[in-house]
Amino acid sequence: MHERVLPGHRVPGPWAIARAATRTAFADMRATYTPLTWSVGWLGRILMQVTFFALIGLLLDEPGAVLYLFIGQAVMACVVEVFMSVPSTTWERFTGTMGLLVAAPGPLWPVFVGRSVQWLPSGIATASVALFALGPLFGVRWSLAGALGAFAMLVLTATTMYAVALFVAALVLRGPRWRNVASNVSHTVVMLITGVTVPTLIWPGWLQAAGQGLPITHGLGAIRDLQAGTADAGSLAVAAGAALGAGLVWFVLAAVAFTAFAGSGRRDGSIDLQE
Repeated sequence: MHERVLPGHRVPGPWAIARAATRTAFADMRATYTPLTWSVGWLGRILMQVTFFALIGLLLDEPGAVLYLFIGQAVMACVVEVFMSVPSTTWERFTGTMGLLVAAPGPLWPVFVGRSVQWLPSGIATASVALFALGPLFGVRWSLAGALGAFAMLVLTATTMYAVALFVAALVLRGPRWRNVASNVSHTVVMLITGVTVPTLIWPGWLQAAGQGLPITHGLGAIRDLQAGTADAGSLAVAAGAALGAGLVWFVLAAVAFTAFAGSGRRDGSIDLQE
């Protein structure tokens, strides 16, 4: 199967493709949630999860444990949500549109960059409510500058971790029945090795190195420093640069994986409605 363009027809660019896919993403979001079900069902669930971990900190009776666990889980909330792009990417296989997307001229990766982007603003909103509205109940105080900086780092963390989720999604397209397992296992591993629940220093060197390759490690560290009032412009720039650099690498890997998937499907016509 090869790409063909009819005379007089122009193949849309990546930005136009991603923009069209984004409209589908937000249509899905409106079909999935109403403001009430998002607020009570999804947001309420996440706030209970963050509270649960903060209460574990109280049980540990260790100075700083509540603060450490609360901030870690609040930031992790946006990561959990962007990893919902793993199953939502595979929806195209079950709805019968994947074959059409692969056969169409133009790159496949912009489709999926836009296809699941609805989880980004939702995840940022969820984590923001946890950090800034629920946080004061557990002694998490913010200065105005610290809150603004933390929100900026939260947006960066969610966006760059979306690139990680897209890479996982590109791999799962070849075995969509594993979509939920892959999503849950992936974000659990992220939670374990990036300092969300335990300091990264407890892990062997190779796991610490793996954690440094994930943007949340740098974003979360910066948010903790901002809350403590120990962050300066230099350290924030380093953290933001590291998160952005890691995110760009993961984005390129995701684009390559989507392109390889499309290429194999176009060569042998192996993409159908099922696995």
